[in-house]
Amino acid sequence: MNKIPVITIDGPTASGKGTVASRVAQSLGFHYLDSGALYRLTAYKALKNHLDLADEPSVARLAAALKPIFKEGKIILDGENVTDKIRAEAVGIAASKVAALGAVREALLEVQKGARSEPGLVADGRDMGSVIFPDATLKVFLTASAEARAQRRFNQLKEKGIIANIDTLAQDLRERDRRDMQRALSPLAPAPDAKILDSSSLTIDQTVNQVLAWYKTVNR
Repeated sequence: MNKIPVITIDGPTASGKGTVASRVAQSLGFHYLDSGALYRLTAYKALKNHLDLADEPSVARLAAALKPIFKEGKIILDGENVTDKIRAEAVGIAASKVAALGAVREALLEVQKGARSEPGLVADGRDMGSVIFPDATLKVFLTASAEARAQRRFNQLKEKGIIANIDTLAQDLRERDRRDMQRALSPLAPAPDAKILDSSSLTIDQTVNQVLAWYKTVNR
């Protein structure tokens, strides 16, 4: 398994890592793992079932029983298309909370490791390079200013007809960053050997091309 190449792209919320990772995977013909979706799915189902997010055993059991289907850019859970629903701000905040629960992380650990398969994998998340795939071929920590990320999130919501306030979005992102960086388990931080990529002033194409260039260098 360790011979199968893995590219990890970690970073804070709304840094664009999901879009970049999926496009890098498409360019290389690799599989794609959106680890954050697993936590969002857990949070979504916990909220839907009115579970107390602090009830670690119950949330962990729910996480272990998840059987999502990732197909053609859509995420199906229990026969329901939840692609957009799990991107709601409330779900994102809840996902950050459940991700801090050790039992939940343990429940989803094997699911993530099991995504490694030929010809290769691009995985995005918070701790893909530092915890899940420490032997990854290339580790990237993708970041951007809170202002840049808030603008991107604002544009995404606007396209969906959702009204939002940029200043509020920026503040929410800073708060989520603080919570993710200060949590006891797998805090948000670049792996020691990760390459730092600030995409604040970069386009998606430029960001993707930089990752591909780095992979070409390490994969010679």
